[in-house]
Amino acid sequence: MTLTTVLDELLEIEGKRDTLTRIERFPPKPAQWGPWPEVLRSEIREALQQKGIDRLYSHQSQAIQAAIARKNLVIVTPTASGKTLCYNLPVIQSVLEDANARALYLFPTKALAQDQMAELQDVCKRLESVNLSLGAFTYDGDTPADARRAVRSKAHVVITNPDMLHTGVLPHHTKWSRFFGNLKYVVVDELHTYRGVFGSHLANVFRRLRRICQFHGSDPVFICCSATIANPQQLAESLLESEVLAITESGAPQGEKTFLFYNPPMLNKELGIRRSYVTSARRLAGKFIEKGHKTILFTGSRLNVEVLTRYLKDKFERTEAEEGRIRGYRGGYLPGLRREIESGLRQGKVLAVVSTNALELGIDVGGLDVAILAGYPGTVASTWQQAGRAGRRQTSSVVVMIARSDPLDQFLMQHPEYFFESSPEHARINPDNPAILLSHVKCAAFELPLEKGEQLGRANVDEIARYLLEKQVVHESGDQLHWAQEVYPADHISLRSSGPENFVIMDLDRDNKVIAEVDWNAARSTVYEDAIYMCEAKTYNVKRLDYPQRRAYVRAVEVDYYTDAITSTAVKVLDSFQRESVPQEERVV
Repeated sequence: MTLTTVLDELLEIEGKRDTLTRIERFPPKPAQWGPWPEVLRSEIREALQQKGIDRLYSHQSQAIQAAIARKNLVIVTPTASGKTLCYNLPVIQSVLEDANARALYLFPTKALAQDQMAELQDVCKRLESVNLSLGAFTYDGDTPADARRAVRSKAHVVITNPDMLHTGVLPHHTKWSRFFGNLKYVVVDELHTYRGVFGSHLANVFRRLRRICQFHGSDPVFICCSATIANPQQLAESLLESEVLAITESGAPQGEKTFLFYNPPMLNKELGIRRSYVTSARRLAGKFIEKGHKTILFTGSRLNVEVLTRYLKDKFERTEAEEGRIRGYRGGYLPGLRREIESGLRQGKVLAVVSTNALELGIDVGGLDVAILAGYPGTVASTWQQAGRAGRRQTSSVVVMIARSDPLDQFLMQHPEYFFESSPEHARINPDNPAILLSHVKCAAFELPLEKGEQLGRANVDEIARYLLEKQVVHESGDQLHWAQEVYPADHISLRSSGPENFVIMDLDRDNKVIAEVDWNAARSTVYEDAIYMCEAKTYNVKRLDYPQRRAYVRAVEVDYYTDAITSTAVKVLDSFQRESVPQEERVV
């Protein structure tokens, strides 16, 4: 049964139940083509044409032209619009023209780094006729020590994440002198994730990166890619402290997309209680999965991922041949398992995946027909990002957002125009926040001596330098301030303000094999003794929680229930600095 037929049946049934508060149809969009950039080498163009790429989308043509002309740029186009070629082709051309040329690719997660590694290798295979010898390697916490030496000496493209750049590359830049001395391009993907504290930290990491590049004699071009946000150019210029060209018009074709707002039926009108959104998500997803349409179901918690995966597995994996058609995907799964699920999606072996926002980012998961959002993700930008996971260029797709009973979701159901007619949120950063700036001035002083009067990017750090001098963190030698501590500053500064290390989940029945991880803050409410912990829809009984060793020991059990801890949060005023009385008539209740 075609997707259109399933959708028509759904609209007919739910129309009678009065559960659809908005049906928005976006018509298909044809491709807009651009010319081959004159600055692009002919052998690259010929190699691509031999592999079936006869033309470039308009945004690809514009981006490649600008990147080769050494302009910083940010590309803001939908999922599956071919942004990868926008930066891979300029990088490949730079290596063809100079075998010593280097490029740095930054992705916010290891999963994205691995995904893009495969994408780059695929592009290089297409260019075998050019006799291109391009070394591309990932460099992260999982890279063995002996492999790290090879990466530093042989890699033309180093693919890493901001955390590794901050702690593992910049502080050891002397070992990377050849790399930094020949750095031509820095690619920054998923730019919209770098906001708030994380983005403010990254802006300072870029200040340190440019300082080190200047020391080694290079001035790289930055190519940024982003999902839809209200201010991509402003964010990019704030992060880079440079003028940035914004390319926001996509030339890639788009199939028809139907977006439904679904409000579950009312169960108790007086209390405002509706049918469970989890139950509704399971039912609606089942309608599409049953007819063979590839579906992704987003939900807001890891527990709901496991519950929904279990429900759908029970319904659609009744035989051994059907096993593996339904998968869960969330933080806490081991890296190897996540790569297996991603590969299964791309190859078509996985029919449906239930995920947290971990799959919201641009990991290639193949062509999906349906995206179901169990609850409003919290921002307009995230909602469009999740909705964009369904539909690939020419094919039709369906997105269903299911409302919870909470006020924000219900507001959107009553006022859908707020979502469809307003722009996504702005991304804001403040790299000059004193606490954040202080941390990176320490890192900069460790990496290279601070000159008196030197600025870090656009920030004047004289006052911070004097403070560090008073605290004997640095010492003065002529006109320079040198790091004077034994500690390694970057190693103690988190870009994401994360807590202590994770707990590992160990299966007692499989010789204490590690099956998953739980972050430190969630451990007490997730893997306490005698809890039922779910992983890949399987249930485990927690036998012991070892705090000092950060381990939880579990055994597989067959039960038809799960546990959910009741948590309590209290707020206590520690100090007050100013009080102001509000007249009775102005108070809002």
